[in-house]
Amino acid sequence: MIASASYLMVTDRFQGTALSNLSLSVPDTKGRPGDALAKPPAYFGQTSSPAPDGSAPGSAAPTSSSAAPTSSAAPPSSSSAAAEPPAKSSEAPKPTPSKAPEPPRSQDSSLAGQVIDLVNAERADAGCSPVSNESHLAAAAQGHSDDMSARNYFSHTTPEGVTFDQRIRAAGYDKPGAENIAKGQSSAAKVMDAWMNSEGHRANILNCKLKKIGVGVNTKGMYWTQNFGY
Repeated sequence: MIASASYLMVTDRFQGTALSNLSLSVPDTKGRPGDALAKPPAYFGQTSSPAPDGSAPGSAAPTSSSAAPTSSAAPPSSSSAAAEPPAKSSEAPKPTPSKAPEPPRSQDSSLAGQVIDLVNAERADAGCSPVSNESHLAAAAQGHSDDMSARNYFSHTTPEGVTFDQRIRAAGYDKPGAENIAKGQSSAAKVMDAWMNSEGHRANILNCKLKKIGVGVNTKGMYWTQNFGY
């Protein structure tokens, strides 16, 4: 555990991998003994912007098919009996079952794009709106992964003392929200599994108030960074 007067970081290490998370607004959680995330630091400011109401999932419009009745008139005969009208179909149209909408795909097959798709799948299951890729957050995230790899450190704060929100603002995004980092996981699925099984990281991913994301990956040492914004 690394703590300072302004920030609090929890690092989980297992099987040669590492995780850490920070947030400017982390929801209250019930932590396990020794879990510093159960007591957010005083620096964490509660955001005043309420989350927008989510829109109801759309459903496919019912479709129906009805065959027009056909009739053939019999040739007139010497009898005075009138021809019977054709019978009308009494079958009611059957609506097609509605299909739940899928979370939007990032159209990016890179490791960063795969992470964003997995994040939005988890958010959809939790009832949150998807986060969209934001170029300034992505630049900040990639820069931090590259810096950690190049200088062989693992922290939300650079060796010079630059914090995650300062890095995000320096990249041109003025509403930083949270950051998750990880090291050593070999795929997007593995790093997301690790984050989702850690209370603090999961809270950042499933924070419905966060609307934007940027992901950076450096494959030399497999350094992963998620930057979230409001």
